[in-house]
Amino acid sequence: MALGLTIKFLGTIVELALPMILSFMIDDVVPTGDRGMIYKYGGVMFLCALTALVGNILANRVAARVARDTMESLRSALFTRISYLSSRQVDSFTIPSLESRLTSDTYNLHQTIGMMQRMGVRAPILLLGGIFVTVTLEPVLTLVLLSTLPFISIVVYFVSRKGIPMYRFVQEAIDRMTSVVRENAQGIRVIKALTKEEYEKARYDRANDNLTKREKTASLTMASINPVVNVFVNLGFVAVVIVGAYRVNSGATLPGVVLAFMNYFTMITMAMMMITRMVIMVSRATASATRIAEVLDAPVDMAVVPEEETDRLTAEDVPAIEFDDVTFSYNGKKEDVSHVSFRLGKGETLGIIGPTGAGKSTLIQLLMRFYDPDSGTVRIDGRDVRTIPHERLAEKFGVSFQNDFLFADTIRENVDFGRGIADDDVLVAAERAQAAPFIEEKEGGISHSLTIKGANLSGGQKQRLLITRALAGNPEILVLDDSSSALDYATDAALRRAIRENYAGKTTSVIVAQRVSSVKHADLILVLEEGEITGMGTHEELLDSCELYREISESQMGGAVLE
Repeated sequence: MALGLTIKFLGTIVELALPMILSFMIDDVVPTGDRGMIYKYGGVMFLCALTALVGNILANRVAARVARDTMESLRSALFTRISYLSSRQVDSFTIPSLESRLTSDTYNLHQTIGMMQRMGVRAPILLLGGIFVTVTLEPVLTLVLLSTLPFISIVVYFVSRKGIPMYRFVQEAIDRMTSVVRENAQGIRVIKALTKEEYEKARYDRANDNLTKREKTASLTMASINPVVNVFVNLGFVAVVIVGAYRVNSGATLPGVVLAFMNYFTMITMAMMMITRMVIMVSRATASATRIAEVLDAPVDMAVVPEEETDRLTAEDVPAIEFDDVTFSYNGKKEDVSHVSFRLGKGETLGIIGPTGAGKSTLIQLLMRFYDPDSGTVRIDGRDVRTIPHERLAEKFGVSFQNDFLFADTIRENVDFGRGIADDDVLVAAERAQAAPFIEEKEGGISHSLTIKGANLSGGQKQRLLITRALAGNPEILVLDDSSSALDYATDAALRRAIRENYAGKTTSVIVAQRVSSVKHADLILVLEEGEITGMGTHEELLDSCELYREISESQMGGAVLE
């Protein structure tokens, strides 16, 4: 940046010398009739113009490179910070807002950084340097010129003061429109299935119209600077011409001086227009920079707290997983999980069942410390999860979430996920997850490439591949969050049997399901309803003691026992 600014500075200074040389030629060289001197000073003007041209080109290239590299670094820092935001912080910012901050906001900064290096040096030098030179050339005309600057400054100040906050509202409207587009893109199949295209188009139009209205208001407000500044500049230009004509006619100044002054006035006018343009760009960039800074400066949430002696239980009394009177709310108003307490021994299986919205997945998120409970304690191996470093905590789990994802990459990479898992372990995990048959049918086997979100797989194949990913790392705790809902009963039964035979006693399992058949063999089953435990025990115990569980079991299995 220093190199570019230096080149720009020197090029602009050389450019400022051109009208002065022209004035000297008209008033002192041309009257002598010496063509040699005219060619000589004409050559000097050509060299100055060429130097200014080359300097501006080089400086602009450097400016573009600096802006590019700066944004590369900033986007990387912003993406990294987003990756380490807590789930609660992500909920607060919202994903569409984070997307627009990483894209449109950084683009605004990119444009402004590049422009400031090109115009931020050139405009002030042309403005101040032009005024300084004109003072030495013709003080009276300079006073006429300077009389317009206070009016221009007042207009720029008050319009900018009103316009800058408007761009923050524009970016918020962009967030909203991004959210609508994102939802439509993800739910396009549902929209088409329910023939809701017109409804969603109207919903998009409302968001788009809101953005257009805010953008128009902000743009018109800031754009009012240009015509007002032009009025004052042109009035000043007219005044300079009139005063200059009188002074030349009276012999108080020379025609070459007035001509040079007019050139400098043009430069100063151009500089003022560049400054007003910079004000508009900086106004937008300021709003974007504030939004980016909010993410970069977001405090570290859910930090690892120091472990105390009271955090650990005695060695002979240590459960693998324990919830001790845990209460949690996403929004701080309604409790999503209320006073949940249970203990699960090492190598045992926990089943969690209940109606939609009962809080089943919330328990998983608390267990993995995506959120901290509002009250109570979650422990793993007798240790409060808040005292376990995030990396060590994550290494304990193998997880297949309810709404999981697949990348546009090979099956191997989707299972490995950068963990360095050997191909043999991938194949073993696929066999146990009942994924081996369809993987073997694919061209290239585990080297077969998937499309975005695994669109070239069926729902059941996706789930089996995600379960393969969870099993491949031989986790201490296996979490299957409603991850077999797309499997037929025979495949689901074979999967559960493989997990019991290969992981029983070694891996603690947590299975969230809607099917009783998926959890009936668990050592402990929790029945959740509206965030509270309404039943807890084995399958047989719950059939006797929990009416909700008995109703679910009878509606699904008719009282039959499934293996």
